[in-house]
Amino acid sequence: MEKIDPKEFQKRMDRLNEILSGIAAHANVQALTRCPYKNRFSQCTATFGCRNKRKPKAEGELPVCMGDDKIDYRPAWESRENP
Repeated sequence: MEKIDPKEFQKRMDRLNEILSGIAAHANVQALTRCPYKNRFSQCTATFGCRNKRKPKAEGELPVCMGDDKIDYRPAWESRENP
């Protein structure tokens, strides 16, 4: 079995971290306004009612999400601590 060069291993881990950090940063920005229940096909995956939910395009598909992605969802996730 080949030995792993620690410096080469660290170099690869750093590169992977660089790639994934960019993806995570983009997801954090997008999560500020995009509904967390809206998938990449603009379909609603929520199992509860929503005023942006429309009938599916075809039978057996998820409902269509008509949200404009301009809503600030942060207050829904923020809570006040009990005094």
